[in-house]
Amino acid sequence: MAAAMEQYLGTGRRKCSVARVYLRPGRGRIVINGKAPEVYFAKHPTIEDTFRAPLRETHTISKYDVIVNVMGGGVRGQADAIRHGISRALQVANPAHRPVLKSLGFLTRDPREKERRKYGLVKARKAFQFSKR
Repeated sequence: MAAAMEQYLGTGRRKCSVARVYLRPGRGRIVINGKAPEVYFAKHPTIEDTFRAPLRETHTISKYDVIVNVMGGGVRGQADAIRHGISRALQVANPAHRPVLKSLGFLTRDPREKERRKYGLVKARKAFQFSKR
């Protein structure tokens, strides 16, 4: 029987995006939905810094391989969901990382969501043009 592989799970959310993040001891490889981050976020090269931040701040970039399944939302929401998931997984892997991650706000789930559209309006708050006459 094979030995169980050491792995830490973190679930990250932002807007409509949900990311399941698995941290495994390794050399720092990151895979997002079966693709390299450079390929997955090819049109948005600056976004890569967003989800690498927790690894960079805890000095664990080359200690863990990161496997991510992310779905829903847009590019920015997915990147923030991945960051949230990585932060939660790092906290599980080593509770000593919690103060650093907490102080940077990486463990806090951003509660902002899109407001629903109300009847009689164009969008959530935008109204049709009004004229008295």
